[in-house]
Amino acid sequence: MITLSGKDVLRADQFAKPEIERVLEVAAKHEKALAAGKTLSTLRGKVLATLFFEPSTRTRLSFETAMLRLGGQVISVAEAKTSSAAKGESLADTIRTVEGYADAIVLRHPETGAAEEAARAARVPILNAGDGAGQHPTQSLLDLYTIKKEQGHVDGLRVALVGDLKNGRTVHSLADVLSNYGVSFLFVAPAALRMPTAIVERLQAKGISVAETDDLGEAIRTADVLYMTRIQKERFADPAEYERLKGAYILDRAALAAAKPSITVMHPLPRVNEIALDVDDLPGAAYFRQSANGVPVRMALLSLVLE
Repeated sequence: MITLSGKDVLRADQFAKPEIERVLEVAAKHEKALAAGKTLSTLRGKVLATLFFEPSTRTRLSFETAMLRLGGQVISVAEAKTSSAAKGESLADTIRTVEGYADAIVLRHPETGAAEEAARAARVPILNAGDGAGQHPTQSLLDLYTIKKEQGHVDGLRVALVGDLKNGRTVHSLADVLSNYGVSFLFVAPAALRMPTAIVERLQAKGISVAETDDLGEAIRTADVLYMTRIQKERFADPAEYERLKGAYILDRAALAAAKPSITVMHPLPRVNEIALDVDDLPGAAYFRQSANGVPVRMALLSLVLE
């Protein structure tokens, strides 16, 4: 029996394929139950704490919605300035305090490795909602769920990841999750924002085909899944470098004329200008469906971790 009971969710590469498939299976069951209007009580009596030291809309609200849909309750710190971190409290002390109030903690933090630091201090499960430019494992699972729903399968797909691959925790985690399947990758980025070498080498060591380019046109022509990301202003120490790169890739309806009819366009959101509004009503524009998938996938994770 595959179980995640009591486990932390810190990195995408912590999951074996059977665990990933279990999450997807439970997510599908929850999605079906919600669509049927069912009221669930799986986590009645449980409390989830959401601690967000960086801005969030989708991740925070979908986690909180997931807990409420499962019959549980939520307590929240939405901004660092409203917590005792503003007074100099260490992350470890914050975690040790909050675990006295909750059965699990969802943490977003600007520092890479913060979730693992929190897990070392905690006795309750920690779920990483993004740690700086490091990992975003729950996003990668909802991205995989979306790909499977949109394409009908995962093996054999060519997946293009586009934009800020150096700092993009969503693409770091998605690459790790998809490495459990028979996909090939095309990484599209300016030279300054290429995918970290360690990730490329990890994929290649698993026998995954990886190509790198700065040409968005190649990705549009050849990809089954086109995963756009924004150039992240908050990750740049030099504002001039951000200004130089922020418009590197812009996807519009005209450009997609060269794509496969079955292409799926994804984005972890928020977008700035990298996907034009005229793409939104195309059949393959999946990014808002992708966002909605965060609820059943995070329901699955919470129910499995707290079972």
